[in-house]
Amino acid sequence: MDIKPLIRGRALWAVVGAGTLAATAFSVTAEAAPAHAAAAHAARTWHRWHQWHQLCAAPGTDQASCDVLQVDDAAEPVAAFGVTANAAPSGYGPADLVSAYNLPANGGSGQTIAVIDADDDPNAAGDLNTYRQQYGLPACTTSNGCFKKVSSSGSSTSLPPKASANQGAEDSLDLDMVSAVAPDAHIILVEASGGGVSNMGPAVNEAVKLGAKFVSNSYIWKESSSDPTYDKDYYDHPGVVMAAGSGDWDYSWGVGYPSSSPYATSVGGTSLVKASNSRGWTETVWNTKAGEGTGSGCSAYESKPSWQKDSGCAKRTEADVAAVADPGHGVAVYDSYQEKGWGVYGGTSAATPVIAGVYADAGTPPSGSNPASFPYANPGALNDVTSGNDGSCSPSYLCTAQKGYDGPTGLGTPNGTGAFHS
Repeated sequence: MDIKPLIRGRALWAVVGAGTLAATAFSVTAEAAPAHAAAAHAARTWHRWHQWHQLCAAPGTDQASCDVLQVDDAAEPVAAFGVTANAAPSGYGPADLVSAYNLPANGGSGQTIAVIDADDDPNAAGDLNTYRQQYGLPACTTSNGCFKKVSSSGSSTSLPPKASANQGAEDSLDLDMVSAVAPDAHIILVEASGGGVSNMGPAVNEAVKLGAKFVSNSYIWKESSSDPTYDKDYYDHPGVVMAAGSGDWDYSWGVGYPSSSPYATSVGGTSLVKASNSRGWTETVWNTKAGEGTGSGCSAYESKPSWQKDSGCAKRTEADVAAVADPGHGVAVYDSYQEKGWGVYGGTSAATPVIAGVYADAGTPPSGSNPASFPYANPGALNDVTSGNDGSCSPSYLCTAQKGYDGPTGLGTPNGTGAFHS
């Protein structure tokens, strides 16, 4: 993938004000509680004032971009609050996502999920093993038949060139989120030889050929008039879930592909925050500031599917559903290829494999079905996100959360698996 690094630091302010962090507000120490519990507490308290950067520049129509942001100072707060830095990773782990989205702890049994990425990550299998061991998830290795890494031609030995410019972090994010949400599923990592449609599309076809019923596509191009042709060539696979992120550059950037495909479940992003309500969590539209937040909008080229009923867009509307994406409340990821190990990440590249995993938890889609339509048949089985926006627009629901359907979060986020099967 022709990924262009783009460093754009972001900072959020602490609720109590910069420079006024009282010691009593962060009283957990290594002596006061077990290290793992203390680190988990610290991970929940520092989200509002750390910094991050986008790993990839906004894409054009010819080369895909990753949808991932990396937190720069993820390890600092743990040490700052008197917790051993290596006691536990910062950021949300599998138990957090299972809690937030009301999911089974052992989901995905009997299913195969494919992750589509560009170029080779030589450490993918080892990093995946480290993540799963950290959180007590079942082993998923090449030797036990759970994990497979292949090229877009299906070869496990003739792989693409080694990844560069942050793609290793994208691979780890995708694999870790699939593991967190569907820990009992088998995983296929299909590595394309570059980031063009002619590279990524065949990788999708190979994933389906190898038996994957759930395909996570955490990459995006600017939409174009060629997209309906690409649909038929690469993304129209009846009975197979195609999850695709809506992008990380907010409403102003426009609509991206394959998220805009009517054969894909378009995945938006939220800011997921621990709360004291009955759910235990709250969610709003992820929008850090202008130019950074979940994508949404009205396609210029893709026909409106029959199951999508919003009236302010005559063609395909982006998105369908959403999940965690705000790096300020990000997920824990392990990458040793291009990073130093544990880190905290966000972007719709986090939300997309989460949604692919939830579909896997729900079971195999019926033959001939279009799984993108499933949430529309049971919207009551979703957490409706009703606050926040990803920009300014008209009609307003294309960029502003509201009761029921809206562009940034679609019909909402998972509340169990009821909205993800027919």
